[in-house]
Amino acid sequence: MSENALRTRLRLPQLDATNGVWPALAVALIIGGTLVALDGGSLFSESSMISLLQRAAGLGIVAVGQTIAILAGSLDLSVAYVISLTSLVAAETMAGSDGMVLPAILAVLAVSAAIGLLNGLLITKVRINAFIATLGVGLLIKGYLEQGYAGPAGSVPTSFQHLGYDRVGPIPLSFLLFAAVAAAVWFTLRSTRYGHHLIATGGDLDVARLSGVRTDLVLIRTHVICSLCAGIAGLYLASRLGAGAPRVGAEGGYDLESIAAVVLGGTVLAGGRGGVTGTVGGVLLLAVIDGVFNQLEVDSFFKQMVRGVVIVAAVAVYALRLRRTSDRRKAAVA
Repeated sequence: MSENALRTRLRLPQLDATNGVWPALAVALIIGGTLVALDGGSLFSESSMISLLQRAAGLGIVAVGQTIAILAGSLDLSVAYVISLTSLVAAETMAGSDGMVLPAILAVLAVSAAIGLLNGLLITKVRINAFIATLGVGLLIKGYLEQGYAGPAGSVPTSFQHLGYDRVGPIPLSFLLFAAVAAAVWFTLRSTRYGHHLIATGGDLDVARLSGVRTDLVLIRTHVICSLCAGIAGLYLASRLGAGAPRVGAEGGYDLESIAAVVLGGTVLAGGRGGVTGTVGGVLLLAVIDGVFNQLEVDSFFKQMVRGVVIVAAVAVYALRLRRTSDRRKAAVA
């Protein structure tokens, strides 16, 4: 079956049909900037904006991978532990040596891909629910980290730390890495056979399979890419910390934070609808909220409450819009 015929038969949805996160981001910047200014600070100073973009980079890379997992009708709860593990793999392999940077990067990518492959096989071949499979793999990694490491280990050479601290003009190099990963995944979803098959699989697994899509292979590839994104985030965090950290992923909450960013961006947890551009907006929105609260020195408990309200409100608004659209289509058919 041709690609055009497949897309017609499956009636693939628009990838970025909901981008309401961008107006929400603009509102957050205006309100947040005003509050910080009233407190005597500046949200839009160069140092504040650099900090905001650096904060967005790590979460953003993970969230991009989480986006394709959720678009495929799956998800990955092991990413936080993959980040911790790969930061250690990178730092211990480099051991402070410039000559070991490339082998360390290759080792991180290999470890990440292997974990993603394991997740994909458990989901597609053993038929374990994605939530349980990825959580189980994450807990296995967590157990290894807790048994093998009491604290930071390894060291990153100064040359590699440029990734975490250098800038191109006013833009952190790490944010450019995030943008490159997002652009690559956006192009993949828009313009490749795999991207079309991924959206079809997330939209309706059975229909996609009956239409000739190798859905198991799609899901396996998706989880490999998701874990690779987590591995890249681990490399970035190792460059920031100068060493590997066994709890950096879990303490950063990258598993649930990445899912929150994806949901804020309008991607449906059931799969098949959403996109990377919305996720980028969701990541920036969370980074702005963090930046505002940090400058205002708001209690962390209250910060989490506000984040929860924002996420629930975003999902509720989206669900209402989706219901109204469905009702209008039913009325038009009738």
